[in-house]
Amino acid sequence: MALSLKRLGCVVAAVLLPLTQAPAGGKLHHSLAGQLLIASESMSDPRFDQAVVLVVRHDQNGALGIIINRPVQDRPLAALLEALGEQSPTATGNVRIFAGGPVQPDIGFVVHSADYRRHETIDIDGHVAVTSSREILRDIGDNRGPAKTLIAFGYAGWGPGQLEGELEHRAWFTAPEDSKLIFDQDRDKVWDEAMKRRTQEL
Repeated sequence: MALSLKRLGCVVAAVLLPLTQAPAGGKLHHSLAGQLLIASESMSDPRFDQAVVLVVRHDQNGALGIIINRPVQDRPLAALLEALGEQSPTATGNVRIFAGGPVQPDIGFVVHSADYRRHETIDIDGHVAVTSSREILRDIGDNRGPAKTLIAFGYAGWGPGQLEGELEHRAWFTAPEDSKLIFDQDRDKVWDEAMKRRTQEL
């Protein structure tokens, strides 16, 4: 079942963006899947000002990433499930919803620790994974979900060679994925902390 919000004001329908692994042979020599992209001070696109993006997929067909430092609102998990057409009377607590990027902002993703897996889960690097389904929200509500989660709607997308061009123009720095930055760090400090860990551009 798909995870989809109509808009970040939060009434919902249900669609699933196919998140599939890159085909055999489709990986780039320097795939950035599992890395963080950190918007440089010279980033010209205001949609990515001080953005930190977890790269979920990067192959010869392009790249897909999720912004991890754009919280939008907190919602009761039960209300989010109800908006998605799911009834879960046992779901308690609030979840924070993030704007994951400007592309398809009605499509939802759960970035999570790798202790949880469903058939549709994408294991990014053995530490962090992504699942796009309503079932993961049900499992979170029933205390059967992953230990760490970040719920985002929308994503950042690049066509073939586009991200490489932006890296060449110094629009982004890269840094190794860090679970603490993704899940635990104060969101107002994520960009500053990620900048301290940046590596040389490709």
